[in-house]
Amino acid sequence: MKNVLITGGSRGIGRATAIQLAGLGMQVIINYKNNKVAADEVVNQITATGGKAVAIQANIADESEITQMFATIREQYGDLDYLVNNAGILFQHSTTEHLTAERINQVLATNVTGLLICSREFIKSARHFDSFQGKAIVNVSSIASRTGSAGEYVDYAASKGAVDTITKGLSIELAELGIRVNAVRPGVIYTEIHADGGEPERVDRVAHVVPMKRGGKPEEIADVITWLLSDTSSYVTGAIIDAGGGL
Repeated sequence: MKNVLITGGSRGIGRATAIQLAGLGMQVIINYKNNKVAADEVVNQITATGGKAVAIQANIADESEITQMFATIREQYGDLDYLVNNAGILFQHSTTEHLTAERINQVLATNVTGLLICSREFIKSARHFDSFQGKAIVNVSSIASRTGSAGEYVDYAASKGAVDTITKGLSIELAELGIRVNAVRPGVIYTEIHADGGEPERVDRVAHVVPMKRGGKPEEIADVITWLLSDTSSYVTGAIIDAGGGL
């Protein structure tokens, strides 16, 4: 049975991905920061249908919590086959004029530093088990890395631009070992993250600018992640796939 860790797996794209991968016979390890109830709900939904899932708490902005999470996984569940770097944060809409260093650094701590530390620990885990071939990392970026999110959250867009760069660099670094690294860039998707930005109905407001004239569903992004982890994408690494309805 393949083991997959999904950071930020208790809601939105992470939740949809967890359910989908569990349905394919993987044991899903669902990382969450604070909302144990939401994480347990995903676990219960998966196990109720015969799937395998567990929840594990760790703040992806905290290096020590990440290293402890990976140590726990190594001791209790063994080797990890896949990592989905999905955890990400943003704050309320703001022009750059009103950004603070504290806010910018909080965004980067989770979306960039945390992603890199999780990737580091995944590589260390592979080395611990001396098992590299067939492993894969998928990073969840955002169409914002291309659009810039002017007037809303340039800091978040910048963090996702960094994710794109990390994806390319890490894919080259790990290619010879046999670990593939790819990313998906979702567009406007119906998830709770828009409430974090202060506008729960944002997807409906901006859907008219999407060429397909609708927001996306988390399951549609999960489909891309699942493909990037699968053997059917075995010759794909360093790819960044846009899933934004044409944006």
